[in-house]
Amino acid sequence: MPLSLFAQQAKVAIIIDDIGYRKSDHATLNLPGNITYAILPHTPFGQSLAKQANAKHRDVILHIPMEAENNKPLGPGALTSQMGERDIRASLTSAFAEIPFAIGINNHMGSKLTKLYSPMVWTMRYLKEHGLIFIDSVTTQQSKARKLARQFGVPNLSRHLFLDNELDQRYISGQFAQLIRQAKQYKKVVAIAHPHPETIEALSYLIPQLKQHNIELVGISQLLPQIIAHQNSQSAE
Repeated sequence: MPLSLFAQQAKVAIIIDDIGYRKSDHATLNLPGNITYAILPHTPFGQSLAKQANAKHRDVILHIPMEAENNKPLGPGALTSQMGERDIRASLTSAFAEIPFAIGINNHMGSKLTKLYSPMVWTMRYLKEHGLIFIDSVTTQQSKARKLARQFGVPNLSRHLFLDNELDQRYISGQFAQLIRQAKQYKKVVAIAHPHPETIEALSYLIPQLKQHNIELVGISQLLPQIIAHQNSQSAE
């Protein structure tokens, strides 16, 4: 019975995106619980914060900029539709060289690129070769990314909800209540938030509520048992 109950316990992962440009992003390290950190590549504070998160045994992923339909500026380390496979691989290699302990990526923007077959194939092939994971931020409902991740055998998940599309305490609390409802229904939920002061303030008092609902906050890798098996097999070699 205890094992059965444990298997059914709801688990959520909260990913904090867009980390690296502001010194204030370090405030995310003070959030309670097992937060997952998504670091923008080649940013002024990204590597430092990633190292501190890793030292706290938190999951770190790279938040890779990908081309959007609205042509917004992407920043360094971006993947675009003009790049061939060699360019995409080189860009990803450079990003992981800066933060080698990152366990995978999620997309920053990407409403255009994640719909394109070839760039996603090249991305997933790279992730598979390096034993990395992919989290689809779902910036378009036409994304091909997760389907191709499955085809390549890349451990993957999709974002279920954003917590802070509006920087208002009432809105964030409402989204968090929805997170709790979804966790109870589906048992495994991925939420994304951002390092805004309003978000950090809200999550500081909202996250402890998860325990009251018997919901466990876990790193993103704990929602992907394939990663644990892969890491165990590597450590045994």
